[in-house]
Amino acid sequence: MKTEKEIYVIRHGQTEHNKKGIVQGKGVNLPLNETGQAQARKFFNAYKDVPFDVVYTSTLLRAQETVADFLKLGIPHIIRPELDEISWGNFEGNAAVMEQSDAFKNLLVAWRNGELDQKPEGGESPLDLQKRQLPFIEEIRNSPYSKILVCMHGRAMRSLMCTLTNSPLTDMEKFEHVNLTLYKLSLSPLGEFSLELNNHQGHLND
Repeated sequence: MKTEKEIYVIRHGQTEHNKKGIVQGKGVNLPLNETGQAQARKFFNAYKDVPFDVVYTSTLLRAQETVADFLKLGIPHIIRPELDEISWGNFEGNAAVMEQSDAFKNLLVAWRNGELDQKPEGGESPLDLQKRQLPFIEEIRNSPYSKILVCMHGRAMRSLMCTLTNSPLTDMEKFEHVNLTLYKLSLSPLGEFSLELNNHQGHLND
């Protein structure tokens, strides 16, 4: 069956908070560090010949800097707050490494156990995140563009991948990611998304 659309979904490059294991989320707006800038160049060099019709990003600087070289080619750029990272509330900017925080780990366990309305204090739940992403998914379905590049964030990407592949949000952790990883999907004329590349990192190899 002929593919109607190809959607390339990438996570932004590394920031200093990523490097140090500090929670960023929707409320922290850092630029890329040197490693992140190098990752962005590697992705651009690997995919600059793909004739993207449009680039979607979140409102956050780290996502927009990641695709800056594509935007210099004159590709239309659409900013969507639906693509912003989940709000981690009081976890954001916390210098404790995420994996060492009992409260953080307990929240992830609750989500895996189906308690998807649980949220950090002042933050969003997975259900909140999924709900705000739905208008963007409909925009993609109805878009006139056939080759689409999307740059977003780790937890937001996990939620989006679950929704696009008809997976429950309890499976979010199955969609692994690193900085500047790629998920590639096709959208059939019947409106079905198919995953073609999963956490692909070949472009990051020297």
